[in-house]
Amino acid sequence: MQNLKVIFEDNHIIVVEKPVNIPSQGDKTGDIDMLTIIKEYLKEKYNKPGNVYLGLVHRLDRPVGGVMVFAKTSKAAGRLSEQVREKVFQKTYLVIANGKMDKTKGVLEDYLLKNEKNNMSKVVKEGTKNSKFASLDYEVLKYNEEIDLSLLKINLHTGRHHQIRVQLSSRNHSIYGDQKYGGRGHGKQIALWAYELKIQHPITKEEMIFKSIPEPIGSWKILEGVEL
Repeated sequence: MQNLKVIFEDNHIIVVEKPVNIPSQGDKTGDIDMLTIIKEYLKEKYNKPGNVYLGLVHRLDRPVGGVMVFAKTSKAAGRLSEQVREKVFQKTYLVIANGKMDKTKGVLEDYLLKNEKNNMSKVVKEGTKNSKFASLDYEVLKYNEEIDLSLLKINLHTGRHHQIRVQLSSRNHSIYGDQKYGGRGHGKQIALWAYELKIQHPITKEEMIFKSIPEPIGSWKILEGVEL
């Protein structure tokens, strides 16, 4: 069984660190996915016969690692999904982007259109048919002049398809290792990580914050000396 890093678990939710290159749920590749891995873990841990319930509340793109929450009951799943809709559910990412940002803090707002054929999105004019409003704010944590890369902390205000990747690349700050949207670092792992998750516990209503930090190896060496 795949090693699973559990950050938090109770009777209602389980919070884990998703490794890179593992799908959030089963897809056409048939590769092992997070839902299956966690179900196996719960089955084994609690010695459960038959099927184990596990609710997928949100997703991370396959190449992206970091913190994810899953619901262990349908009640918890319903309430967490409601938090996603009501924007109580907040996700913060760490990103290594090409170049130096104009400002140390800023808000990016665009309209995005998804192309189903190539599974990519692009920035379009407001009012374009089927386009969706996308918003995020960023803070530059570090800029390394030697390699011309910036470490950013990004809060998503909307959850659009490939949102961070598209919004940054449209401003010539594509994510390092993002082959799909023209990032430097060909053949490298995309430097996008789900760093923090803020939720209300679905039953107790307590505000909870969970964090996951990538190992400072490869391109993530830029994290050295940064206080998160």
